[in-house]
Amino acid sequence: MKIQILYIGRHAEILATVLRLINQNDDWQAFGAGTDEEAILLFKQRRYNLVLFGSGIAEDSENKLRSFFCAHQPDIRIVQHYGGGSGLLGNEIREALER
Repeated sequence: MKIQILYIGRHAEILATVLRLINQNDDWQAFGAGTDEEAILLFKQRRYNLVLFGSGIAEDSENKLRSFFCAHQPDIRIVQHYGGGSGLLGNEIREALER
């Protein structure tokens, strides 16, 4: 079964790129949200192993989403993705999953 990853990002082009990079790994399946509402809807639809926050998310939105995710799935892993190449992204995901 594939590792389920939810990526939340405000920039459509970056969102598409990150999803493509994550989904290149045969063991991972990524879904993306551009808004808080979209993220909550996607989170309700399946069980995720990891949530990645992209840049550009306001602090109040991130706090609201973190609270929602942790209330509904206390063992969820949440990581801030700061950008960089696919190697950095892959390392962030692997490190988060090992915790």
